[in-house]
Amino acid sequence: MPGAVMIGPSLSIGGAERSSLLAQVRGDIACVAARDPAAKGSVEILLTYPGVHAIVWHRIAHRLWRRGHRFAARFVSWFSRTVTNVDIHPGARIGERFFIDHGAGVVIGETAEIGDDVTLYHGVTLGGTSWRGGKRHPTLGNGVLVGCGAKILGPILIGAGARVGANSVVIEDVPPGMTVVGIPGRVVRDPADRRRMGGRIDLDHHLMPDPVGEAIAELVDRIDFLEARLAHRGEERRDPSFCRENPHEPA
Repeated sequence: MPGAVMIGPSLSIGGAERSSLLAQVRGDIACVAARDPAAKGSVEILLTYPGVHAIVWHRIAHRLWRRGHRFAARFVSWFSRTVTNVDIHPGARIGERFFIDHGAGVVIGETAEIGDDVTLYHGVTLGGTSWRGGKRHPTLGNGVLVGCGAKILGPILIGAGARVGANSVVIEDVPPGMTVVGIPGRVVRDPADRRRMGGRIDLDHHLMPDPVGEAIAELVDRIDFLEARLAHRGEERRDPSFCRENPHEPA
């Protein structure tokens, strides 16, 4: 497909829309029901979820944008931002079953590309790092989850199934299935740990590894070990047999 961009095992965006607008909206509503235990039904989701409103308006704006109706697309995008507090450029390419949970403060730039089954929480930015034209925003593969307040900047690739921790700042590629946390973002989790999910979308973005906490815990364990060794060493030195066996050891 000319001009298409592959960003996941089942997603190619850059050609014509793969689904009708109605089919996409149905998928967007269904994914909310599947991922948000607070959702009580399709009608409630459609009428009261600003994240759903934002993606519906974006799908309309994106179709206008692709057909060359740039002003109309920008107007629809402006209206959507005004009523939802979610800013998605009409040029951004977004796959199926896209969910913005607690839709507020999300920004998605013009050349951003998002795969299928992606979840963003509030305050996420998919931003650029250059004023030059061309590709300057991130690409998110299928099944990616981005925690609240995270910033993903530049034309980088977040691999399929990866997770980005809350308030992280990511400026480099993230391999598929990995978890990245911190400022700047660092990969902290091996894909083998994800196999327990059995192919399900992992929404526990609050259970992120804490590399600083883990390092402190290791230091505390080491201090406890050394203190125990020193205490044992002191008891040995008070034993008369220790002095006979170690005549050159200082008392």
